[in-house]
Amino acid sequence: MHPDMKPLFLPDVEHNPKPSTQAEVIRLMQNSDSEYPQILHLFAYKPEATQHLTRFTREVMRGHSPLTDGFRELIAAYTSARNDCAF
Repeated sequence: MHPDMKPLFLPDVEHNPKPSTQAEVIRLMQNSDSEYPQILHLFAYKPEATQHLTRFTREVMRGHSPLTDGFRELIAAYTSARNDCAF
């Protein structure tokens, strides 16, 4: 885990991922000592319950839009910063 990241308040969720894309992303990010969105732990813990959120996020961030991918990323980063949330 990246030294600046704090553990979740839900250790069962954090330490019991199901096989999923999100679990693999977490593993890769932890191995590279990178920060990552900790909501991925919830997505990996219950992938069947969160798959609609994954599809929604993918469509919003990468689907057809008059905004470029980069501009959408900028909006998301700005919003995260305003909410004092790592992007």
